[in-house]
Amino acid sequence: MTALAKASPRPFGLWSKLIYGFGTLAVGTKQVAFSAYLLIFYNQVVGIPAHLVSLAILGSLVVDAISDPIVGEVSDNFRSRWGRRHPFMYFAALPTAVLFLLLWAPPTGWSDPALVAYMFVVGTASRVFITFYEIPASALTHEFTPDYDQRTSLMSFRYFFGYVGGLGTSVLALKVFLTPTAEYPVGQLNPEGYLQYGMAGAAIIFVAILVSTAGTHSRIKDLPQAVPHARRSVLKTVAEMGATVRHKAFLQILSFGVLKYTAMGLTSAMAIYFGLYVWGLGANGLALLAMDGILSVTIALFVAPIISKRFGKKNAAITLAVGGVMLGLVPYILRLAGVFLENGHPGLLPILFAFQVFTGIGTATSAILVSSMIADVVDDSARRTGRHSAGLFFAASSFMQKCTGGLGVMAAGLVLTLAAFPEGARPGQVSQEVLDRLLFAYVPVIALFWGVAAIILSFYRIDRTRHEENVRSFQAGAAGTEMLGAEDPQGDPAHTPTPGRSVAS
Repeated sequence: MTALAKASPRPFGLWSKLIYGFGTLAVGTKQVAFSAYLLIFYNQVVGIPAHLVSLAILGSLVVDAISDPIVGEVSDNFRSRWGRRHPFMYFAALPTAVLFLLLWAPPTGWSDPALVAYMFVVGTASRVFITFYEIPASALTHEFTPDYDQRTSLMSFRYFFGYVGGLGTSVLALKVFLTPTAEYPVGQLNPEGYLQYGMAGAAIIFVAILVSTAGTHSRIKDLPQAVPHARRSVLKTVAEMGATVRHKAFLQILSFGVLKYTAMGLTSAMAIYFGLYVWGLGANGLALLAMDGILSVTIALFVAPIISKRFGKKNAAITLAVGGVMLGLVPYILRLAGVFLENGHPGLLPILFAFQVFTGIGTATSAILVSSMIADVVDDSARRTGRHSAGLFFAASSFMQKCTGGLGVMAAGLVLTLAAFPEGARPGQVSQEVLDRLLFAYVPVIALFWGVAAIILSFYRIDRTRHEENVRSFQAGAAGTEMLGAEDPQGDPAHTPTPGRSVAS
């Protein structure tokens, strides 16, 4: 639906950007936990076969695919004295934190099917409840500012804190909770450590959501409020949602994002396996490699807005993503060729770290730019349909990111299964034949995901000029006037209604 907006939204200073971005500590903590630790915990620690864990995670992603757009649509049309986004954000904090903790405390003595059911139910509920924060908070990027570059800056801070949350808690886990003990010389197989990790993650999630939501509360009066409308049938609502998300540029971003985040999830889920079994690293080495993402996203925080201004979002997103991933695959290809440094070599860890930093800069900057592009799609769609559906569009963004811990982890489980990787394996006890099969399966799959994703995104057509035309059409329209242009779910410029009939959102 269209929305009533303030003509001149307040500018964002550094402090405001920090507070807004801070909430994604929660999203990052949950995301990395699901993508990097859930599979190895339930497979190697709890003892459930990898393919069953992967199926449970895939099932929870299917539920996400249904719940995310519902939350987005509801928040788009919700009216309250606290606006249409903040009530959902406040609501998410406590149940998300509690469910995250329960995920790392499965019952003892249960059968494999019962434990898989437990993981599915608790994991799915955790995903759904954080959706009530993640989607409304993401939609605020569009509503806080119409500026093409300012949106990239806001997304940079969101991704910065998202990476810090996920990778920071990952480093904390490896350096504090999953360290070797007399009973568990391989700390990553210590069940008590995962429980402590769950407690720390739950606390971070709860605090981050509340601080960011309360910190942006004063801006509610500046935000667009949903326009009252006549009661609609469920079928009509679903039809409108379908027409909105069939926007051509959006479908291109969605396809790119699903492939990209699936690949990132596969990489994240395999990181500990590669670190322990392929590279022969201990807890300190794994912790150092986990810190590469924090350095990468810190650099991306400053790089993304600059590159967006100079080269445009699409071109920079494709180039950085493909270049970064190709660089990241070099160590694996060289190891398969037998020309990489041997395990235990003093130069191995620094070289791996350097490769991952440059890969991370490329993929993180690309992710920031693509998320900023979604906000531009909202405006392009609104100009054609009269519906400002930021929540609905960012629900798809949320779903894309959840593919990291859904399809990505499922892909990792399949790769492990194809390689016949043993359960309960100890570092140094896995045959070279199995490790080679693991790498042979991993490298081409990653290259395929990213390559196809880049080809799809190359057809995206909303550049700075087209976005500024959309904004000018909003400014030319009377405030609060509903668009009267014909719907064009494909985003074809030939069907653009006459400028001046739209409303800023």
